[in-house]
Amino acid sequence: MNRFKRACVAGWPISHSRSPLIHNHWLSVYDIDGAYGIEAVRPEDFPGFLASLGERGYVGANLTVPHKEAALRLADEADAVAAAIGAANTVWLDDGRLLATNTDCTGFTSHLEDTAPEWKSHDGPVAVLGAGGAARAIVYGLEESGVAEIWLFNRTRSRAERLAEDFGSNIRVFDWRERSARIGDCMLLVNTTALGMTGAPELEIDLGMLPATAVIMDIVYVPLATALLRQARARGLKTVDGLGMLLHQAVPAFEKWFGVRPRVTDELRRIVIADLAAELC
Repeated sequence: MNRFKRACVAGWPISHSRSPLIHNHWLSVYDIDGAYGIEAVRPEDFPGFLASLGERGYVGANLTVPHKEAALRLADEADAVAAAIGAANTVWLDDGRLLATNTDCTGFTSHLEDTAPEWKSHDGPVAVLGAGGAARAIVYGLEESGVAEIWLFNRTRSRAERLAEDFGSNIRVFDWRERSARIGDCMLLVNTTALGMTGAPELEIDLGMLPATAVIMDIVYVPLATALLRQARARGLKTVDGLGMLLHQAVPAFEKWFGVRPRVTDELRRIVIADLAAELC
């Protein structure tokens, strides 16, 4: 019996994805007979692609921009995590049925707890910058971790208010211009926007009001040391970069497809960092 299994990541565009590097590394480490590839799928072709996943030889797939919301709608069954977040980034076939989940929240919380396990040891709210898809996953993860109060800052206030309505009364929405002045009591600040990414404008924020025990996390990982993280380190604050979230969100997906729960190791991190550096040269 052929036990060879194939999975992929689908998006548009998709050539930038590091998912094949991550998953194929694990396939090699755990000596699994399988492969992980890339599928460039236009939005108008995505329903047909997903419906024919098994015919294409795949046991499952990761979905990235712009397919996550469509994947949630098209799946035969989505779990409570994907439903709450409003998007699915992982699908797999089970007896011909397409099941879906979202592993971004797991990636966020696992990386945060691995890197800064002390983050919940101090009282105070959590500040989240942004209100897009990543912010929804992170807010879900924070609520599941027992955070009592989340302060949301977004350039479009109405979008932040919609997120708050979806997730509950423990979320307070503030104007974007208030982000520096309002964060003085926060134990954790998370940037979920693309600000600070290579090619994007910098995130302008003053961390001077934060307590010395605060933790700063930026989900941007190109560059790995964003201006936000450099500012935090200059103040002596604990920082968490964005690469670990990418690595940790891949863990439950790999387990669903290939039956082994992989480990995020220093070796894997070095491999991905080297690949990112090579692209920037």
